[in-house]
Amino acid sequence: MPGERLSVRGTSEVGRFPGTAPPTRVELTIHKDGEKKPEEGGCRRWFRKMCPCCCKRQNSTSYDVTDKVEFVKPLAPEPIKPKPENGETKEMDEIHFFVNSVDLLSSKTGQNRQEHHTDSYQGDELIIRRGQTFQMELELNRPFNADNGKLHLELKTGPLPLVSKGTHVIIPLVDSLEDERWEAKIVEQNGNRIKLSVNSPASAVIGLYGLSVATNSSKGEAATTHDSTKNIVMLFNPWCEEDAVFLDDEEDRKEYVLNDTGRIYYGTEKQIGARTWNFGQFHEGILEACLFILEKSDMPPSGRGDPVNVVRVLSAMINAQDDFGVLVGNWSGNYSDGVSPSAWSSSVEILRKYHSSNGTPVSYGQCWVFSGITTTVLRCLGIPARSVTNFQSAHDTDVSLTTDVYFDENMDPIDYLNSDSVWNFHVWNDCWMARLDLPPGYGGWQAVDSTPQETSQGTFRCGPASVNAIRSGQVYLKHDTPFVFAEVNSDKIFWQKNLDATFSQIHSEKKAVGHCISTKAVGSDERADITHLYKHQEGSEEERISVETASRFGSKPDVYSMAMAEDVCIEVKMEGEGPRMGADAHLSILVKNLSSQPRRTTLHSQVAVMYYTGVLKGTIRKEQMPMDLLPNEEKTIEWMLPYQQYQNELVDQAALMLTLSGRVSETQQVLANQTTFRLRTPDLNVTPLGEAVVGKEMAAKITFTNPLPRMLKDVVFRVEGLGLQKGHEVVVGDVGGHSTVTLTEHFVPTQPGYRKLVASLDCKQLTQVHGVANIVVLAQ
Repeated sequence: MPGERLSVRGTSEVGRFPGTAPPTRVELTIHKDGEKKPEEGGCRRWFRKMCPCCCKRQNSTSYDVTDKVEFVKPLAPEPIKPKPENGETKEMDEIHFFVNSVDLLSSKTGQNRQEHHTDSYQGDELIIRRGQTFQMELELNRPFNADNGKLHLELKTGPLPLVSKGTHVIIPLVDSLEDERWEAKIVEQNGNRIKLSVNSPASAVIGLYGLSVATNSSKGEAATTHDSTKNIVMLFNPWCEEDAVFLDDEEDRKEYVLNDTGRIYYGTEKQIGARTWNFGQFHEGILEACLFILEKSDMPPSGRGDPVNVVRVLSAMINAQDDFGVLVGNWSGNYSDGVSPSAWSSSVEILRKYHSSNGTPVSYGQCWVFSGITTTVLRCLGIPARSVTNFQSAHDTDVSLTTDVYFDENMDPIDYLNSDSVWNFHVWNDCWMARLDLPPGYGGWQAVDSTPQETSQGTFRCGPASVNAIRSGQVYLKHDTPFVFAEVNSDKIFWQKNLDATFSQIHSEKKAVGHCISTKAVGSDERADITHLYKHQEGSEEERISVETASRFGSKPDVYSMAMAEDVCIEVKMEGEGPRMGADAHLSILVKNLSSQPRRTTLHSQVAVMYYTGVLKGTIRKEQMPMDLLPNEEKTIEWMLPYQQYQNELVDQAALMLTLSGRVSETQQVLANQTTFRLRTPDLNVTPLGEAVVGKEMAAKITFTNPLPRMLKDVVFRVEGLGLQKGHEVVVGDVGGHSTVTLTEHFVPTQPGYRKLVASLDCKQLTQVHGVANIVVLAQ
């Protein structure tokens, strides 16, 4: 559900901070706002939780596996030699060390498949999602001891695996797992058997991996490699917050990732029909077929970590137009040598037939069949997707961003020029992802179309195009945004030929295309109208601004009258370091009239909650601000967002986007501005107490004041300092509005030098609260 904390670390990991250090001594006090703080003196002993893996991971370090894959070789002390028994002097490290067998724990009913939401897939391969731990068991020829044996895992994908490309992954054995890294950790040991918890980064390459385990004894012998008889399939992970395809609503994930049937709409806007479609992404052989399509494409395996690349390639591969893809399009009415497009009701037969024939395109399909297959493939690979139908769908053939109709001097149609068309309906897809390649605010739903209509960079494909960009007319943002914009919001322009062979506009229809844009509703078979996601209300000022903004980037930028002057400017300013969490957010909107004439406009403003990836969660307020400007006048509007309007809407990072748009009445100048800001959270105050000396107990005081007027629930502090103390957590519980928490940490430094004690606070209502103290530790 929205705002729900999602855990992607497996439950078998036995702790983020294992070790044998004694429990840390902690003193904790909480003071309500206005209450006199009691003198410190109460002491309470806290123990570390045994399973912090279920809590939100705080490490935000990101590693790009295409550039940086490190093999961290664990340091081991000199091997301990056993005492001789019965005259034997053979040392343990002289015993050859190797793997007898590997169990990937890949059962559909087992922990891996259940936790990774892959238990619906057929087959007994290990199918997992990136950015999430999984488990495996190794049987060795003798009990594992790090003192006299080394072990690491290797994963390889593609025809030429390379460490530098992230397609050959070397996974070291570590004591504790960290975020965004390939690492493995022993979580159970029973005789010759060990159980590993393996972590992968959320940017890992997806696809089919082969696994091998390399072992050698500490005496320096050559490594022995054991190859697993089973492969590992890595998928995108909409449950992982760090994955670009993360979708934060569980009901949405059930619909757009896990639902294997759906509804596709057709007909006309006044007679909308619906047909049930079997996507069948979990059906036997479908995952293999989807991986086969990726293998058959020209995309190198190293590019399969980016969902933008993957979707763009699949858009081309699902039609057979120029790369022997899955399905042949046919609109002729003659389907005698294949199957009529209207006869299909499932993606399964088509994909299995394509795979079993080693890539022979299947005949025939039209738009709804292409869309059904696209939904299947994207959901199968872990990318949230849905089929979308647009009624009165324009096909713009000359990138004019208008639908053009040409007449001669006698008002007879000029057929050879009338290549643009309007389809009764057209079906494409939406897929969900962050767009880190675009400015903030353009993530979320992306339009992708596998029906071959026009080429994009020389290939029949379309998208992914940001639906938010389409709505606002920002058609210069990739990929293929102009084409989709024209489908849903182009004006139909009528042209007549003049005696001098030029053309003049004689009429326009502003509501001719893009009606009743439809998709299946979440959790039911009802039709959901999503027209408002693709365009502003028809005929509204915002919709007209969007159309005219888009047209200026087309092949006919003068279709709409250009502004006579652009002498009004708009700017958004914030005071100091910006708005603070828990208070009303204040910004200043500065509007200047640089002309010697009066100007009039109406500013439309909307503010939306935004994820750090640039995906907008939703608009929380809209308003209009009429404005009259005298010659050379400068006006400042004090804009304010009350705390009550955002208090229950924020997501991690507490980011918001303010969008302003308008048109100057006298000159038709379009005004537009987007400003991203965040609500600043307080810092934790970390203050060292006493002298820092190796082996001598010292303390540090950590204080925090709740900036919100409401209670924080289930507050947890995490404290760690390399060379100072092991990482651990302190469960504080509930903290009242504006109350202050004081935490005193007692610890014994173990290493001299410049050290940092790091503390962070974790709770659902408040994120990104942390602090640090620099401590210089003296040697004894």
